[in-house]
Amino acid sequence: MGERVRIRYAVVGLGHIAQVAVLPSFTHARQNSEVTALVSDDPAKHEKLRNKYKVQHTYSYEEYDKCLSSGAIDAVYIALPNNLHCEFAVRAAQAGVHVLCEKPMAVTEDECDSMISAAEKARVKLMVAYRLHFEKANLEAVEIAHSGKLGEPRFFSSLFAMQVKDDNIRLKRELGGGTLYDIGVYCVNAARSLFRAEPSEVHAFSMSGKDRRFREVDEMTGALLRFPDERLASFTCSFGAADVSSYELVGTEGHLRVEPAYEYVGELRHHLTVKGKPRERTFSSRDQFAPELIYFSNCIINNLDPEPSGAEGLADVRVVRALYRSAESGRPVQLEPYIKRQRPGLEQEMARPPVDKPELIHVESASQ
Repeated sequence: MGERVRIRYAVVGLGHIAQVAVLPSFTHARQNSEVTALVSDDPAKHEKLRNKYKVQHTYSYEEYDKCLSSGAIDAVYIALPNNLHCEFAVRAAQAGVHVLCEKPMAVTEDECDSMISAAEKARVKLMVAYRLHFEKANLEAVEIAHSGKLGEPRFFSSLFAMQVKDDNIRLKRELGGGTLYDIGVYCVNAARSLFRAEPSEVHAFSMSGKDRRFREVDEMTGALLRFPDERLASFTCSFGAADVSSYELVGTEGHLRVEPAYEYVGELRHHLTVKGKPRERTFSSRDQFAPELIYFSNCIINNLDPEPSGAEGLADVRVVRALYRSAESGRPVQLEPYIKRQRPGLEQEMARPPVDKPELIHVESASQ
């Protein structure tokens, strides 16, 4: 393929994340990416978003296979509820279409394995949309963790919370809802990236209280993860508390707190203390979705294996599932050894300016 080739995407699912972040990011990814199709069952979304982004083709979910075989797309960006990730990814792979899928990768380990197998069999690329694997504040944190500045990293802790609106899909069990799938996965991924290791044992506690919003899923889960070399990670995530987004890594000679840490709108900040000397650093707001598109398109064009891969998505889902089993049983859960060769690094960092907040069509933010 030549240098000016653009990978043509169908954005599948036109909910909040697709409208507020994914579709606007194609402007910053136009060097090698373009959106040529939209998949949704909402005619108003089809009409208004097609006109706004000058998209050539629109399809309903029943027409998904027609979209895949149309010859109008090379890849899909799957932004559907969690329970649909596997089905729509496997169908795309079987049609020879590359797959960029929102996290969590899927609801179960078996679903993740099915997605990986389908992509390998069809020889298409599969990437999970971990936007923070391309974001400077978090990649710099990984570098600091392994630079020796903190001494030996010993423990990680994180808080991630928001007030989720009633009836949001995150509160529906059948759609793959729950705090760990939606926001706890960020904490798990951050701990794994900073330690560059996989947990061997987890223990969790889930609470729901009397709020009717949480009659199907947990309102809050607290987790403790044991890592090799006698290291610990802990976090609490909640759908029923004030907004917070932070993590801290403590070593033998210093500590780093990133707050905000997981947001895709606004500045992110480092609070670094080494041998008692504090220092702060601010990272300006960026478009965190365009780098995913540019990177994945480059992997397709140059036949490169993406990081984060399906193996990265599976690594988090297996931990999330173990945490929920622990919360249900009230006991720690052992994890089988898991070899993960690729890890995010600063070479993946990519900066694009922030996008303007668009007008939303038949969708609203999850948080109150």
